[in-house]
Amino acid sequence: MFRRRESVPFSFVAEADRFRSNVTPPPSPRASVPELLGRSLVGLTVVAGLVGSLLLGLPALDSGQPASHGKQSEASQGR
Repeated sequence: MFRRRESVPFSFVAEADRFRSNVTPPPSPRASVPELLGRSLVGLTVVAGLVGSLLLGLPALDSGQPASHGKQSEASQGR
């Protein structure tokens, strides 16, 4: 049986790369002064938290003993 050649039902999808709109989107609203201050305050809070955790965490990571590679451990002294 002979089949008719019909266009693709959603041919606009195939032509999407050629479509150009002549409508410009509205400009995005500018951030107000309180919004800018709020964003900077949140950023400073995050940075201060990271710096504070680094300052408080470094002494906890310190072993308290100077590193000496020449000494043997106590377990190996009895041998």
